[in-house]
Amino acid sequence: VNCWEPGVGGTGIPFDIYRRMKKIPNSVGIYRTHRHFSWHLLGEPDFYPGGENTLDASLRYIDSLRRYVDSNFYSFSDKQKVEFRRNKCHGVIFRPEVYVDIVKEMMVALSVEVRVRTTFTAVNLEGREIKSLTLSDGSEVQADIFIDSTGNIYLAQSCGCEILIGQEPTFQFNEPDAPEQSADLLNGATLLYTITPIVNPTVETLSEVIPEECWWQDQFPKAVFNHYANGDINVNMLPTISGIEVKNGDPDSIYAECKKRVLAHWHHIQVTTPEYEHYKMKNIFSMLGVREGPRLRGKYVLTENDLLAGISKQEHTDIIALADHAMDTHGSTTNRAGCSELFEPYGVPYRCLLPINISNLLVACRGASFSSLAASSCRLSRTMIQLGQAAGTAASISIGSGVALEDVPPAKLREQLQNQHVHLDWPLQNELKEYLSKEDLSI
Repeated sequence: VNCWEPGVGGTGIPFDIYRRMKKIPNSVGIYRTHRHFSWHLLGEPDFYPGGENTLDASLRYIDSLRRYVDSNFYSFSDKQKVEFRRNKCHGVIFRPEVYVDIVKEMMVALSVEVRVRTTFTAVNLEGREIKSLTLSDGSEVQADIFIDSTGNIYLAQSCGCEILIGQEPTFQFNEPDAPEQSADLLNGATLLYTITPIVNPTVETLSEVIPEECWWQDQFPKAVFNHYANGDINVNMLPTISGIEVKNGDPDSIYAECKKRVLAHWHHIQVTTPEYEHYKMKNIFSMLGVREGPRLRGKYVLTENDLLAGISKQEHTDIIALADHAMDTHGSTTNRAGCSELFEPYGVPYRCLLPINISNLLVACRGASFSSLAASSCRLSRTMIQLGQAAGTAASISIGSGVALEDVPPAKLREQLQNQHVHLDWPLQNELKEYLSKEDLSI
């Protein structure tokens, strides 16, 4: 998924990556919402197969650091709502191959050893500590601290950590919008694809083995069309497949089915929206964009109550990341309809990264200690990068000071993160604003 949605908190490592990408022509830009199937003004076309985000050269990175809405947003007129979204909510679109190359360069510069196509086959535990991992290449890795950023938290699960999966019932965390009974449902997953402009308009032929009609739901899903700086468009179906199918299915079979759905979706777009006859399929991504899977039950579980309280009413002293994205579930039985916006940012405590039963493990990914409703908001990429930055910083403090991970002083952790330009104070302080204005300086 190569779009950073609007949201507070994406200032530390994400800004470093953005500045590096910006040095490469046609690699990255800031978007403004252009057309949208449900957000259009009088006189604009009333049909579009989803939402369209186009790059606006007048926007800066700092303009991408907001998603929350005004407290009276839901009393706005339709026109005011559309104008608010178009003028206040901006994201970052980047070419994925450029992003990958830059992240590799950053890791090489830090002497990080990267092993691709390698997993672990055994976890060697001693009491409450991980001593080593046996890898699939036959080697053994020993470490003082391990960080699980695998999304599906394979390491935490292998260590016997308590896991949350699916939608929790109201009584479990006293969340007002949770379903009355637990539900075996997960946020939907998407197989993204890219289209590229062509000179001679055409509708690409659909294979005879793929139906022209949508076979997995009543109609083809809407999609987000993100314009890259090089003229290509990234298409993000909302979603391609249910999360529970991904959880229970064979990965190769799931991918094959999603690829058929992508081809059918693209054919439908070309047939129903003639402007897309001027594009052809360029590539289908090699992995699904997964929004939800198993989650840790850690020393603190972030819940809907934290999100609704907002940072002004949270009393946590160990907040290590800010977020403000809407609670956004693609397929659910929750009492919260659709994509429900928040009225101010909220904080994610460090304790959400700490398992209860393993002393030298941190979980820094969408599988950290969140309820399902909370995860539907804070799962986005830049927030996850912030969790990783916090986990790495906490590990450094732990080793350097000789204290256990759970005893890392919150004030020291927050101070070091703020020294790395991580946004933790609300509202955004002038010093950090000034730093974020320096997009073109050498890094």
